[in-house]
Amino acid sequence: MNTPPPPQASPRSVRTAVLAAALCLLLAGCSGSGGSGLDANADGAESGGTKVVLITHGGHGDSFWDLVQRGAQAAAAKDGVDLTYVSDPDPVKQAQLVRDAVDDRVDGIAVTLAKPQAMKGPVAEAKAAGIPVVGLNSGIDAWRSQGLLEFFGQDESLAGRGVGEKLNALKAKHALCVIHERGNVALEARCAGVKKTFSGRTEMLYVEGTDLDAVDAAVTAQLRQDPSIDEVVTLGAPFALTAVKAVKASGSRAKVATFDLDKNLIKAVRDGDVQFAVDQQPYLQGYLAVDALWLYRTNGNVSGGGVAPVLTGRAFVTRANVASIARFAASGTR
Repeated sequence: MNTPPPPQASPRSVRTAVLAAALCLLLAGCSGSGGSGLDANADGAESGGTKVVLITHGGHGDSFWDLVQRGAQAAAAKDGVDLTYVSDPDPVKQAQLVRDAVDDRVDGIAVTLAKPQAMKGPVAEAKAAGIPVVGLNSGIDAWRSQGLLEFFGQDESLAGRGVGEKLNALKAKHALCVIHERGNVALEARCAGVKKTFSGRTEMLYVEGTDLDAVDAAVTAQLRQDPSIDEVVTLGAPFALTAVKAVKASGSRAKVATFDLDKNLIKAVRDGDVQFAVDQQPYLQGYLAVDALWLYRTNGNVSGGGVAPVLTGRAFVTRANVASIARFAASGTR
């Protein structure tokens, strides 16, 4: 693997570090707080000088991205990284956010590749500027071809196939897979995976995920129209809870299963309203992405050797094991 070396400190930053160290010695007493002989400001990482931008396609108010952001913030606090989180579900606007980060000469970029083609250009611009880029959450099939250093997330096709196998075990016959963002490669891969292994009929329903009322209406209408649907598979926690409402409103006997979870979904699983959830650990994705950029800049580390993704899922959360993670969900980290 031809991985470029981590960017070195500029001559100006080195001169600043040397002057600071000399001043520290002259003033006497500065050395009492250290002991390593290394100036924490030489690279900038220890003082918050390493600037990292996390850029996702998350929509406003989606609890999933709150978990990603909290994980990223935890890693930034540990590493002394100056972290900025920005997002936009519009791929053109998300691409511009990457270009803005390049213009700001940040030290590292973590990005989701929900619409890989839209991100190809700005990622190339970041690489040309010498800025390391890692991927997370979406784009497991695109991160290597776009030249990202590392990727942290779930194999969505594999997760979908696991859901299909679970539905077979539950004796389901007709699944409605609800896709809340058209063209999102991760979401499409999930439903395609379900269809691949599920022995029953798999039907796709595209909805506008930014409007939960519209999602409720669309799922309710579909269930009323086709009583043979006995399983609703959603691709996010808020949509699962909306599907539970739709099932009740339509008078359907369908069950609900979902990808992803949050503290509200934990209760739904515990109460039996949702059969199971696939946990891809979004907190871990945000944490690892930021920590990886810090490790690359400070020690040249590349997880997976730059050729294999670091998988954060899949893990199934059911009524049988939900209690073991409930306290973490209550604190906002699962």
